[in-house]
Amino acid sequence: MSTTSSIPATLETFRRPFRRTLGFSVRVGLVLIVVFTAVRVALVLQANATGSYQATSFIFIAMAALPFIVLTREGRRRIGIVRPSRWRWVPVALLAGAGCATAVYTIGSLLYGSGIENPFAYIARSYSAVPTELSDQSRLIFFIIFAVIGMSFSPIGEELFYRGLVHESLATGWGSRRAALTEAGAFALAHLAHFGIVYVAGSWGFLPVPALIWVIAMFLSSLVFYGFRLLSGSLLGAIIAHAGFNLVMNFIIFYLLL
Repeated sequence: MSTTSSIPATLETFRRPFRRTLGFSVRVGLVLIVVFTAVRVALVLQANATGSYQATSFIFIAMAALPFIVLTREGRRRIGIVRPSRWRWVPVALLAGAGCATAVYTIGSLLYGSGIENPFAYIARSYSAVPTELSDQSRLIFFIIFAVIGMSFSPIGEELFYRGLVHESLATGWGSRRAALTEAGAFALAHLAHFGIVYVAGSWGFLPVPALIWVIAMFLSSLVFYGFRLLSGSLLGAIIAHAGFNLVMNFIIFYLLL
């Protein structure tokens, strides 16, 4: 992907109503990170306390919609919304994402068993809509529902946003490597709302060491997702890797933890 941008390119890649305020620049990339991370963290924390996660889907929808709202067709191509040029890496991306989730669960289980310090165990307990007693049939139904949601909303929204629009904005001034590290850091810190900052028995808490392990895991997973964007030549590689992570996470939750 291109790591530099000229003024004409900016004018061609952003839709006319946004050309005065938006462009591929570090400033825009950082502003997008701050705004969307703040809203996302607030919504997820509220959902952890209330047990209702419907509102969190809107932030992922907004992330997915943003490139189509502000960018022209050429702009969308520039951030990686294209057909993969190397399709052979797409199924590998699914396996790699699945491997990342397996590693997270394995490390969490070795260190903390099934306690709330294990990130997937805590996330499983946040699924308040799921009955405490599940038959084999209802377990399968809930797994399919959560897997479909988990493989669509967040992978599409987050990858179009972080590995797409934000990456290209940051890379314009910083280069692809620094941009990838920055977006991975932002991605990882945003996930503290899902685990690390915890809501247990009606009160908030913070788990410093498990949170640090979780943030590192999300940071490294983010770099894996970005790697498959590069290998496949398309954001689809990153989306599929992310979907593989969420698929295995939900399999673990429904078949090993609940």
